[in-house]
Amino acid sequence: MKYKFISIEGNIGAGKTTLAHILSKALNARLILEEFADNPFLAKFYENPAQYAFSVELFFMAERFKQLKDLVSQQDLFQNITVSDYLFTKCLLFAKVNLSEDEFRLYQRLYDIMNPQMIQPDLLIYLHSPVSKLQENIKKRNRIYELNIQNDYLFNIQETFTNYIKQHHIKTLFVDASNADFLSNEKHLEVLLQALENDYSEGQHFITLP
Repeated sequence: MKYKFISIEGNIGAGKTTLAHILSKALNARLILEEFADNPFLAKFYENPAQYAFSVELFFMAERFKQLKDLVSQQDLFQNITVSDYLFTKCLLFAKVNLSEDEFRLYQRLYDIMNPQMIQPDLLIYLHSPVSKLQENIKKRNRIYELNIQNDYLFNIQETFTNYIKQHHIKTLFVDASNADFLSNEKHLEVLLQALENDYSEGQHFITLP
């Protein structure tokens, strides 16, 4: 395997965690998952975004920082590949959408202190789904606090992610996940596993699933 640290990203409801579980099993990789359920501000944020945005984003950044720092310090002799269902830069991208201008400036200063210490992935897998599909998935998983997420919010997140990927040179597999079913469709997983065998240049590389 050419890639020792693979991060999976995408919008809310894109299927990041599901794919991370499947890939980690297929590759015998260590798995790092976003611990969203531990964030005490998340449900409050969806009820009152203006009041709780800074708290929710700061908590997420601290947790992601701790997880990825631990990754560097804990070498696993039996699992030399790691799969994560988030990119640390996600902190800044969500903050850009959710925070006021003053809050974002402060948040970015904290991010800029932490980010140089972070291990960066060898490869990013970005799952891109239309907002209608994201809403389907959100309703299916039925987290109560997510059920009222508006399309406009998902569009903003989508645009922020795609703009970031276009402007930065991280090696990215940009997967059209509009019909993705990695759990039940073996061909979808096969296409992705075959793609991971290739040596990519920096930038975006597009994958369409059968």
